[in-house]
Amino acid sequence: MNRRIDAYSLRLFAAAAQEGSIVRAAAREHIAPSALSRRLVDLEHAFGTPLLVRSPRGVVLTDAGQLVFGRGLQIDRELQQLAREVQSLGGRVAGNVRVWANMSAVVGFLPERLQALLAQYPDVRVSLHEQDTPEVVRACLDDRADVGLGVHTEVPQSIERWHFASDPLLVVLPRGHGLARRRAVRFAEAMAYPLIGVRSGGSLDRFVHAQAFAAGQPLQMAVSVSSFDAVCRMVEAGMGIAIIPHSAAAAYAGSRRFVRRPLDEPWAARELCIYAPRKTPRLRSVQAVIEAWRG
Repeated sequence: MNRRIDAYSLRLFAAAAQEGSIVRAAAREHIAPSALSRRLVDLEHAFGTPLLVRSPRGVVLTDAGQLVFGRGLQIDRELQQLAREVQSLGGRVAGNVRVWANMSAVVGFLPERLQALLAQYPDVRVSLHEQDTPEVVRACLDDRADVGLGVHTEVPQSIERWHFASDPLLVVLPRGHGLARRRAVRFAEAMAYPLIGVRSGGSLDRFVHAQAFAAGQPLQMAVSVSSFDAVCRMVEAGMGIAIIPHSAAAAYAGSRRFVRRPLDEPWAARELCIYAPRKTPRLRSVQAVIEAWRG
């Protein structure tokens, strides 16, 4: 039986348990859902008992699955620690680094920084997942991410944090808009116009709504879309104005049909940070990524 229980299958099983879905776990671990499902079936055969209850809504753990899940996480942590200790003995920087990053970091900074990193360390591989900042921090806490990138937030002592980049919020307006003549735009002025939102319920969306609530003025939401590119296209078409990070506005710099103005509010200053689980020693590849990207 021991030959049929391997660390990779235990890791895939833990991913399915954490995600509550074979499809989401497969996407997270970069494996086909059918292949992951076969691994889980083989693991159940090896243990001789069901570990998961499958339904159209996803998967939940059986009592045996709860035991295997807890022990499997412990085994994975021990193997990761073993890998760190072995790699610390050599000088080669290699291996896979799991990076979770919010949309601002992915759109505005990572393409160039990833290119520079991989040029310096050709034996390093980066698995990139895009999520909102709370999920990025949670992935670091759960040891699903080696490095996280997101908006500055308070974190427990088990997580380390470094500066990554400054990314203030801007107001994006159609050319010819009444506010386009201003050198900077106050939030109260922006709220007088229909707003294009991004990722309804996401971190930035919640933050902007919270500022509107604190100001005692409701937002006029024209439409909410799923990406910064879509936001800028809506602004180009005259659907409304938008509040987005500088990184996103700069990445969409080819258009002459809208203008960018600073958002004149103290809370518009926005810092992106690097997050990582506090570990000693770290994998050399993970430490290389942190050192390359910290500001």
